Amino acid sequence: MTVSQESRILGAFYGQALGDAMGMPSELWPRTRVKQHFGWIDRFLPGPAENNAACYFRAAEFTDDTSMALALADAIISCDGAIEPEVIGHNILRWAEGFDAFNKNVLGPTSKIALNAMKAGTPIQQLENNGLTNGAAMRVSPLGCLLPPRDLAGFIGDVELASSPTHKSDVAIAGATAIAWAVSLAVEGKVWAAIRDQLPAVAKAAQEKRVTTFSPSMAARIELALQVVDNAVGVEQAMEHIYQLIGAGTATIESVPAAIAMVALADTDPTRCAVLCANLGGDTDTIGAMAVAICGALHGIEAIDPDLRAQLDAANQLDFTRYSRAFLGFRQQRQEAYDHA
Repeated sequence: MTVSQESRILGAFYGQALGDAMGMPSELWPRTRVKQHFGWIDRFLPGPAENNAACYFRAAEFTDDTSMALALADAIISCDGAIEPEVIGHNILRWAEGFDAFNKNVLGPTSKIALNAMKAGTPIQQLENNGLTNGAAMRVSPLGCLLPPRDLAGFIGDVELASSPTHKSDVAIAGATAIAWAVSLAVEGKVWAAIRDQLPAVAKAAQEKRVTTFSPSMAARIELALQVVDNAVGVEQAMEHIYQLIGAGTATIESVPAAIAMVALADTDPTRCAVLCANLGGDTDTIGAMAVAICGALHGIEAIDPDLRAQLDAANQLDFTRYSRAFLGFRQQRQEAYDHA
């Protein structure tokens, strides 16, 4: 069966929300505590009262990861397919104030500093935003739906532009570029084996474009993460090694390679990937959002469990088809521009 590009784009949006909402209850808890408290997460659950990051959310509600991804998507739609950092920043800030995110434990440190500076009137171009956390990568999947994977330098530049309201560091851009490139190739219909082979080189190009930190190599860490999965004996050992050796924290250098590893571990199945990410420990909702967005783009909306989709729709009151239609049109415009260049 041929999967259409719109189905893949819709799959990416639903995948982002699915991985985020499934991973929400366990977010930012150690792996041992996740096991002790939940046993095994295999469905949507409300955020436990004792989890000070997840306690604000009901079952099947997504968190700041998807809210910021939709803020990015809404900015692109309002600008007719263009990437305008000021509009993106304004949208993220409006969401943060509406959710009272500054007073809840949901904003990452890099985003919080940048958004406070924006509130004070500092132009985005003047913000340093050299943080190492994963706020750019966690919201980037709509950009992968927008951008055809043609000109890598231009692609990296567009990721930099979209990330700039909150993140400008080399490692943050490398992580966001790797996730966006994976989604973009999946929307094109490329198979996972071909996608995973490209990601280290793409991450290396993005990280070396403008070196701003002494971070480890994103390319090397992605290769190591995939190697961990390939060499593991069984799912439990693979997850344990991802958590202990790659890391599942909020740092981009941990969570992006972990997300790519989880796509491989789940054999690219969206529901399985969401469940495995939720049980990993650490930044479960963000790793889930990134990983399942890739899985959704690989297989299209048909691969997202209809019951889980219905629960996401009911809990979040959203029509994702508005995004898939708009982004398909914008992507086709960009493709035509490439073809005629």
